[in-house]
This record gives sequence, C-alpha cells and structure tokens, in this order.
Amino acid sequence: MSATKNVVDNATATPNETATEVAVTAHDLPLACPRPGAPLWARHPRVFIDVLRSETGEAACPYCGTRYRFTGERPSGHH
Repeated sequence: MSATKNVVDNATATPNETATEVAVTAHDLPLACPRPGAPLWARHPRVFIDVLRSETGEAACPYCGTRYRFTGERPSGHH
C-alpha cells in the first residue's frame, strides 16, 4: 500500500484533517499554525512557522506536524 501525500495548494484555503503539506507564498507571511478556518477540533496553541529560515523553504508545526512549503519568490527586506 503506497502512502499518499495530500497538498493544499493555497494556504488561505481550509486544509482538511488529512493535509500533511501546505504550499504558502510571500502573501501568507507571517505564517501561523493552525491556519484561519481550521475546524475547532483541530485547533492547538498558535505557533508561528518560519519557512524562510531553511534553504528548502520547508518547516513543520511542532504541534500537529503539518508541513509548510514556501513557493514562489522569496521576499526581500520588510513587507
């Protein structure tokens, strides 16, 4: 049985409970988990995720394990 990775293509969309990776852009920064609109049962303490810290542009939530992947052009300076 092969593992399937579900991806939510827009971080402003409500990820479902099986989403393991969320694609984010500069528009979504600063990034916090859980995302707005997450169901009440899926809420945990809000934590900010720094996807720009790593060279790969990926970071995971320490509470729920959702992986966030930065796509697009990295911002320069303050926004």
